[in-house]
Amino acid sequence: MPATILIIEDSPEIRLSARFILEDNGYQVLECDSPFSAQAVVKDSQAIDLILLDMNFTRDTTSGDEGLAFLQHLHKQQLDIPVIAMTAWSSVDLAVRAMQHGACDFIEKPWQNQRLLKLLDQQLTLKKLNKQNQKLLQQLNDHASPAFVYQSHAMQQLISQLAKVAKTDANILLTGENGTGKSQLAQWLHQQSTRHTQPFIAVNMGAIVESLFESEMFGHKKGAFTDAKNERIGRFELADNGSLFLDEIANIPLPQQAKLLRVLESQEFEMVGASHTKKTNVRLISATNGDIATLIKQGQFREDLYYRINTLEFVIPPLRERIEDIVPLCEHFINLHAKKYSSTILTLSECAKQELNHYTWPGNVRELSHVIERAILLATTDTLTADDLNLHSSQINNTLPLMTLEHAERQLIDLALKQTQGHIPNAAKLLGLGKSSMYRRLEKYGITV
Repeated sequence: MPATILIIEDSPEIRLSARFILEDNGYQVLECDSPFSAQAVVKDSQAIDLILLDMNFTRDTTSGDEGLAFLQHLHKQQLDIPVIAMTAWSSVDLAVRAMQHGACDFIEKPWQNQRLLKLLDQQLTLKKLNKQNQKLLQQLNDHASPAFVYQSHAMQQLISQLAKVAKTDANILLTGENGTGKSQLAQWLHQQSTRHTQPFIAVNMGAIVESLFESEMFGHKKGAFTDAKNERIGRFELADNGSLFLDEIANIPLPQQAKLLRVLESQEFEMVGASHTKKTNVRLISATNGDIATLIKQGQFREDLYYRINTLEFVIPPLRERIEDIVPLCEHFINLHAKKYSSTILTLSECAKQELNHYTWPGNVRELSHVIERAILLATTDTLTADDLNLHSSQINNTLPLMTLEHAERQLIDLALKQTQGHIPNAAKLLGLGKSSMYRRLEKYGITV
């Protein structure tokens, strides 16, 4: 999307001149004739990428006080928008004062067009880099260690084993039931690796349409096929020098497994529509809730691909087998969701703790998170009770009461996913649906597996 520039200037002629030069160079332009009217516009700071601010308006024509007051307003409102100050009565003193109040640069009127465009490009590029750095720092803070301390011996042992191999480039396969936290552990492995400053690219293999597999994974050139209007970079190239996480890897169709195997063996691939071979250097982390050994016997998964992805294989135990983790996890999610919804941090009653420990958690950690999120939203006191958790009613019955067809379809899909432990193709078969039809319904109802 083109960058949006807000011009705050009381001269219509100057605003028009700026609009012409900016729009001719691909920018979108907003205009305000005073700092006061601009205050309402900048409330939606997400819509503005940079501000061109005149320093002098109706109060006087030399002091720059009105422009400085607007810079102070931005600071008080914590609006992180780069500002280039401009005035026809420039002076070293006013330029310094504008920079001290938060302006990122200063330009003199009448400006030179190339000078103005260069300043815009520099500040917008710097803003983009700062945003990328903030995201990277946030990722490092979020995944420097597991989000909570596991109490169970099984998980403590697993984390210890994962920590030992995290800094290697060995391919890792994470297996276990749906909702046990495989995606979070994959991110944690990446952050503990020597590649942690490089990209972490996650791909849900079960959601990729078979006909677009090569385009998604290896990219395509412009015009390679119908609707290929632009060049697309594939996931292997995006993850170069970083980690590539292939979730639901057991759901890859058999014909596409050979293509994936070839890339993993040779570390080479070609974009669709290109003849040039590219090299890839990724650390592969895979996950599945399927039984790959059974799929191999049934001829649905290549044995050679299995050996390629499971240099090291780790099984994530279900939540019902690590009861010691349930209450600590619950308290972690209470803090997490309370922060998300800006609500008070609730405490767990003893009856709630007992109810949590006695429940079988078919949806594992993901279900626990959803239960706590719902309880926080509906809580009427500072203490969560067993009734607030509403665990018994959260289980889907095998018999359906009178309801809308849409509601019944949603419940049948949930039931089929539970009976197949989240294996989407098998759930689709139970319901008499094709895989693509099943994925459309999952998207329609916002169901994640």
